[in-house]
Amino acid sequence: MERRTIEPRPGWQQTVEEQGLIYPLTRYPDGSLRPYWDESAYYVFDLPEVEALEEVVEELHGMCLEAAAHIVEKDRFADLGITDPHLVERIREAWRRRAELPSLYGRFDLRHDGTGPAKLLEYNADTPTSLVEAASPQWFWMEERFPGADQWNSLHERLVDAWRKQARLLPPGSPVHFAHSTADELGEDLMTVAYLQETAQQAGLETVSIPVEDIGWDRLSGRFVDNRLGFIRACFKLYPWEWLTTDRFGGHVLDTLDNGGGTGSTLWIEPVWKMLLSNKALLAVVWDLYPGHPNLLPAYLDGPRDLPAYVAKPLLGREGAGVTLHTADAPPAPRDEPCCYQELAPLPAFDGNHVVLGAWVVENEAAGLGIRESSGLVTDEYARFLPHVIL
Repeated sequence: MERRTIEPRPGWQQTVEEQGLIYPLTRYPDGSLRPYWDESAYYVFDLPEVEALEEVVEELHGMCLEAAAHIVEKDRFADLGITDPHLVERIREAWRRRAELPSLYGRFDLRHDGTGPAKLLEYNADTPTSLVEAASPQWFWMEERFPGADQWNSLHERLVDAWRKQARLLPPGSPVHFAHSTADELGEDLMTVAYLQETAQQAGLETVSIPVEDIGWDRLSGRFVDNRLGFIRACFKLYPWEWLTTDRFGGHVLDTLDNGGGTGSTLWIEPVWKMLLSNKALLAVVWDLYPGHPNLLPAYLDGPRDLPAYVAKPLLGREGAGVTLHTADAPPAPRDEPCCYQELAPLPAFDGNHVVLGAWVVENEAAGLGIRESSGLVTDEYARFLPHVIL
């Protein structure tokens, strides 16, 4: 793993925007705009390193599924802050019938510097973003800058294949709705959903796009409808389950949930059991099951215990929100809210840039890589995306 600098392509911003990345710049607190898509540098891997990382990702995915099974079997929902009995039962049912429910993808965030075992930082399994830039613009960047090279990137093909294989699980005769939130002003959610909708269309599915805020509830039929009053039988949503189940119509979501077998009104993708994987408490459960595993960091829910330095992570959150770092020479700083306390493994710095690897899985297989850099040790909303190549 090596970071190399390179001259950005002339007109790079227009190029990546045309490839779907309509948010190539980030606005900073001082009002300045700086590149989010940063092709002034790139990362180089060799093939054996990538193959080893693929094995790690698939092993971690299997371990996380084992942890989800453990949570269900040992009734550890409260550790995840899930206490609503109705929601617990729906998750149990979804987990039991998961073979009947479409489930596409997730993203592991890994600490890796090219010299030791990659370490799991978290698993974004419900509403992961940075998919568009990982799947499309960085592939075209490689083809233009390094023709004949390779990249850890089979995302597009695997997503199309996943939709094609899982089409039999969808309600027959109905389109799949694709919902994004208009609260995202940058357009990242919109384009992520639009990209996934495109992969579904290439798999032969009929699709409909809708803002999640426009989904309506028809009291007469007791069903969710779109803005043309069409029933929503299947819906991919880039909208976290913890929001969906607590919004104004959250009760209706659970009451009408198609949890496999066509027994409900609306089939939501990702399925509700993904709440078990998208919660930071999962990190502590996995450590309980696999203590000392070389690709894990010690993690606990009842406090940092004997960790000399640690990271406190809210159980739910996005883009580093609420994450705090506690070094060995700092006094203890208890958190009032439920947190996962994970051993601090500072992100490696390449030329002063702190790097996290975002490794994607589609269904159960490793499918691609996206790299983000940040100025600090927490990968936040000001992180930059850099492409990579296998040489």
